[in-house]
Amino acid sequence: MLVTWLHSAHARRDAEILYLRQQLIVLKRTAPARPKLKTIDRLIFVCLYRLFPCLLDASIIFKPETLLRWHRTGFRLFWRWKSRRQAGRPALSADIRSLVRRISRENPLWGAPRIHGELLKLGIEIAQSTVAKYMVRRRGPPSQGWKTFLRNHASHIAAIDMFVVPTIGFRLLYGLVIIRLERRRLVWINVTANPTADWIAQQITEASPGIRRPTISFETEMPPMAMP
Repeated sequence: MLVTWLHSAHARRDAEILYLRQQLIVLKRTAPARPKLKTIDRLIFVCLYRLFPCLLDASIIFKPETLLRWHRTGFRLFWRWKSRRQAGRPALSADIRSLVRRISRENPLWGAPRIHGELLKLGIEIAQSTVAKYMVRRRGPPSQGWKTFLRNHASHIAAIDMFVVPTIGFRLLYGLVIIRLERRRLVWINVTANPTADWIAQQITEASPGIRRPTISFETEMPPMAMP
């Protein structure tokens, strides 16, 4: 009976398994504490574990918890790869991206809300955040700065100042001066002993006939200025 079992295929398979396990025990006893495994090795172990979960107890060169961690990592990587094209919003066409950049480049003072509104009028329905994403990035401020404003409008800006002139008879006269900022050119000058809001408005109107008469009001009565 024993001789028959020794010559059977089942006995040869059991002996081979025992032979291989004993070799693994020797390798584990003599190998370094942490074996160097390649990615293909981990993949083979995980696939065999998926097919035969009972093999988890036969782990020798690594712990069963390590094999489970490999399996969970592979599971996450697989589903991340499978769903990579299905997540998020659909990609915006190149024509619309080019149109957003062109509108932003040709209208530097327009923000995302204005461009978004213009696109909606054209029947292009995209989110305002998407418009802001594809707008042309500028290093400077979104609108003109104070220096740019002065350079563009200096010819239309005038400076107005009032000063006090003491007379030889100990009276105080109030002078008003208007100067163009572009060329520092004197535009208007006048003197009065009783400066009122109407008088100042009249001087501004006479100095610039093309503008509408301004409305000027003082919150309190202007106190008389003492002589130096």
